[in-house]
Amino acid sequence: MRILIVSDIHANLVALETVLKDANKFDRVWCLGDVVGYGPQPNACIERLRAFDLLCIAGNHDWAVLDKLDLEEFNPDARRAAIWTRNQLTPANRDWLHALPERIPTQAEKFTLVHGSPRYPIWEYVLTPAVARINFDFFDTLLCLVGHTHVPVLYRFHRDEQTATAELLPENFSTVLGPERMMINPGSVGQPRDGDPRAAYALLDLDTLTLTHRRVAYDIAATQADMEQAKLPTRLIQRLSYGW
Repeated sequence: MRILIVSDIHANLVALETVLKDANKFDRVWCLGDVVGYGPQPNACIERLRAFDLLCIAGNHDWAVLDKLDLEEFNPDARRAAIWTRNQLTPANRDWLHALPERIPTQAEKFTLVHGSPRYPIWEYVLTPAVARINFDFFDTLLCLVGHTHVPVLYRFHRDEQTATAELLPENFSTVLGPERMMINPGSVGQPRDGDPRAAYALLDLDTLTLTHRRVAYDIAATQADMEQAKLPTRLIQRLSYGW
């Protein structure tokens, strides 16, 4: 079985459609949260994902637009985008976001899916090996998939030393998962933050446990034009060009 792993789409339909086309054939989609927020097409992104055999978890921006998080915890641009998104969502898509779980254990107990971290699934950023090391104690599966940071990275747990190390994932990086425990972030579809503006995602072959990280260029100007039309914050529009 071939799984498409996406995260942090952030209502960027152009990027999502480009990823779906680039991934070509897959059997299921696993989404690691933040389907909405920041971008101009929240309803369309939700509906596009729901057309697939889908596992999806909640992210902090998904909760923000539902008023399940205090918007004062967000920067002014993110707050403004969340309020705009809240006013755009259809009742059906709002209900779908409400129903998303915070974490999912799946596939014969090999994987845990969370947005932020296993310790704090909605909000914590796993940005360093030290934070990753702590979080290995908060899931029981061999592998954990996370999002939230918008940076593609793999953390390995070294049992003998009780430490964790980090590897940034280059384009077309491929590895067989295991036997050591790992936490993996596929990066962001709709708003990369690693200095590369191309959409990031991963493909997982469940039969061989092989994961491949992918980057694909999309029409950033088209998304920016839609954001301008929606009068979303200028900083959110500009950052797409730079991958930050």
